[in-house]
Formats: sequence, structure tokens, C-alpha cells
Amino acid sequence: MSGLIARKLGMSRVFLDGAAVAVTYLQVEPNIIVRTKNTEKDGYNAIILGIGLKKIKTRKGNELKKFAHQKEWRVDSLEGLDTGKEVTIETIPAKTLVTITSISKGKGFQGTIKRHHFAGGPASHGSHFKREPGSVGMREMPGRIHKGKRMAGHMGSEQVTVHGRPVVVCDTEKRVLAVRGPVPGPNGSAVFLTVESLPTT
Repeated sequence: MSGLIARKLGMSRVFLDGAAVAVTYLQVEPNIIVRTKNTEKDGYNAIILGIGLKKIKTRKGNELKKFAHQKEWRVDSLEGLDTGKEVTIETIPAKTLVTITSISKGKGFQGTIKRHHFAGGPASHGSHFKREPGSVGMREMPGRIHKGKRMAGHMGSEQVTVHGRPVVVCDTEKRVLAVRGPVPGPNGSAVFLTVESLPTT
């Protein structure tokens, strides 16, 4: 397998060899293979996993299946990976290195100090320059603000990917994974795990 879809539960810590290690717990819901792709038709082998299955009835009485989140992963072989089959948490055991992709927390409209870590001005001695961005103007040439100028604006709600995160705990009964370090996104958000390397032992 190449990956799984999970939901972020929150952060905690575990003790490894007497050291406290910060971890993020991820709940692995039933991952269902929505459809497959093969080399003959699509040019490569892949599976599309989905979670959060909901059944919707149309006005004509037809029943449709809809997944809350879907994601495609390439696989070497489609053997044993049929449409409708459930992928379990055992595919990502402990000590596996994974790549995690998720949508970061939305911060709304923020100023330059929070968004770009500007220093601002002195906060005392009668200064009126505190949290302003400062001068952004140009001279007569070019007479405009260049694109990409760090200014106030929308912050967060962006796709963030972190690499090389080890899986510390794999609880197959509770369907919970513990990944070392923080994971982008709020609690309850969808997290996409891609396997980098499986444990050697």
C-alpha cells in the first residue's frame, strides 16, 4: 500500500527510552477503495481511497454514494485491491516513515507582524510606529509595488506537506496512529498519509 486517509485527533506525548516525545494522534476511519486505475486504460496503476461514506437519495428515489474525502495513490500492482475493499491500519505499522499532507489552520486576515514576523517599531517613548508594515512605496521608477511584496492578507488554509515523520504507535484495535511531532490542520481535519519507507525489522 502507498497511503491512508486519517483524521487528526490532537497532540499528546509518549515516553520512549525515558524521554518524553510529542506525538499527534490520528484516527484511521475505514478506507474504502472507491475505484482503481490500470496501465491498460489510464497508463499507470493507482487506487482512489475514500472515507466518510454517505448515502444520498435523489428526488427520483435513486441512492448515491458520496465520500467526504478522496485521495489517489499509485501502486505497483492491483492484486487484491478491488473496488469496495476496505484498507486497514495494518498497512502502516510502527516505525514507518510517512509523508503527511493536510490543510493548515485558517487564520483569516492578518497583519505583517503575525503573517511575516515583522519586528515592528518601538512600543514606548512616544513612538507612533508599532505594528504597522512601514513604507511600501517606490521611487518614480518603477512607481509601483512589486508583485510578491510581503504585506497584510489572508493567512492559513493552505496545503502543507511534511516529510519523514516516524509512526511511533500503531493501535490496530482502536484504529489510532501516533506520529512524531505536530501535524498541520485543526483537530478533526482530514490528513493524508503516504508511506516513504517501511520498517526493516
